[in-house]
Amino acid sequence: METKKRSISKIIEEQVKKWDYHKQERNEDKVKPVISVTISREPGSGGRIVAEKIAQRLGFDIFHQEVVHEMAEDANISVRFIETLDERGLNTLDNWIASMVDERYLWPDRYMKHLMKVVGTMGRHGNCVIVGRGSNFIIPPEKRISARITAPFDMRCRFIADAFNVSVENAARRITQTESTRRSFIRKYFNTSIADPANYDMVLNTKNIGIDGAAAAISAAVKQKIG
Repeated sequence: METKKRSISKIIEEQVKKWDYHKQERNEDKVKPVISVTISREPGSGGRIVAEKIAQRLGFDIFHQEVVHEMAEDANISVRFIETLDERGLNTLDNWIASMVDERYLWPDRYMKHLMKVVGTMGRHGNCVIVGRGSNFIIPPEKRISARITAPFDMRCRFIADAFNVSVENAARRITQTESTRRSFIRKYFNTSIADPANYDMVLNTKNIGIDGAAAAISAAVKQKIG
């Protein structure tokens, strides 16, 4: 556990330094479009790998679900992240959060408040891929491309069985449990369904187009949106 915390602390400090550097060098008269990629995925669909390939293609930072979760659980981290924003960025972040709370009729608890600030700060800086944690609901549509990665259940079972060296039956149970947890999380914190295609810009089936095809399609959409 201590090793994990040190690892996340290192990720945070490196990211904060990068953001602070870009804030200092930014020319406000020549602001480039700020776009993030949010990835929602069915367990075993290859969404994590798709996210990593997108980050490689675009040269974006990547934040996996477990890292975002750890960040949102620590109030000091959310404060540290917010400090990387200038006054204009802070005002924008506050407006994003207020708008989301009003539109979805949310009553954020402590964790949710930190999550919105952490993910919102990532979205404000842009040039990142965020996996899970309902990030597509936090960052406004004009500032992100949101995708959901899917695959047939039997294919996902085989993928998990191979990845974790377990039986297909065990893999099926893992998938079912993880799906239930993710559905409950999105329903509780964002008052919607994780599987509703209307919540995403793109829904991609990796059985049909493959991991590389999904990464290429999402990357192309980002480039088109940036212009």
